[in-house]
Amino acid sequence: MEQSGSRPHSLTGGRALLCTAPPSPALWSQPMSATVLTASALLLDMDGTLVNSDAVVERCWRRWALRHGLDPEAALKVVHGRQGYATMAVLLPDRPVEENYADNRVMLAEETADVDGVVPVGGAPAFMAAIADLPHALVTSADSALATARMTAAALPMPAVRVTAEQVGASKPDPEGFLKGAAELGFGPADCIVFEDSEAGIAAGRAAGMRVVGVGPRAAALSPDAHVEDLTQIRVETAEDGTIRLHISAA
Repeated sequence: MEQSGSRPHSLTGGRALLCTAPPSPALWSQPMSATVLTASALLLDMDGTLVNSDAVVERCWRRWALRHGLDPEAALKVVHGRQGYATMAVLLPDRPVEENYADNRVMLAEETADVDGVVPVGGAPAFMAAIADLPHALVTSADSALATARMTAAALPMPAVRVTAEQVGASKPDPEGFLKGAAELGFGPADCIVFEDSEAGIAAGRAAGMRVVGVGPRAAALSPDAHVEDLTQIRVETAEDGTIRLHISAA
């Protein structure tokens, strides 16, 4: 099953690491239908990709929509992936941008204080362990405090390299965050793979000139380069030259 010249990035005695419970030894020799993508670095969205925070996001944005006389269900269709002020600009296009920024600060405080129901996406703990020593960065629309709160609540390690809301001038779907993450890791866009769940995030990855693995149900209809229901479908290997090989199995 392993490719010549490749080595698994794990401490599993020469076996590639699956982001699931270890299968029986016999399964390692069986052929596996998989898409294989290669990269030098991985850029990871947080909400919906590593962390399932939908319960919190929906609670906070439902309250916000009702305060402003908006249909909560309509609002929830556009909130995922964007920074709060950018979502507000879509929903209240005539409101001054300064009010959106001020309102977003209140929203961020509410979301940071509420971690009830925040859990890891399936396979995220094993996936993060598999890439721990590989070039990767978190690129999120959350600010640093919110990102720390949610990664901690989900018991996931915070990547050493991260691009949070305070570090960019434009929200996804602008590619600034992903381009900044790639630059901080020292790689060009063509060498990076983005993991994203939302329409805005996938658009940002594409605009950055990167390939995109879509994660979860929101990504399924957005035609990413590959799609997984969760991270249990990813197996990580590294080649002798350090190239990351992602084996993406069918659901």
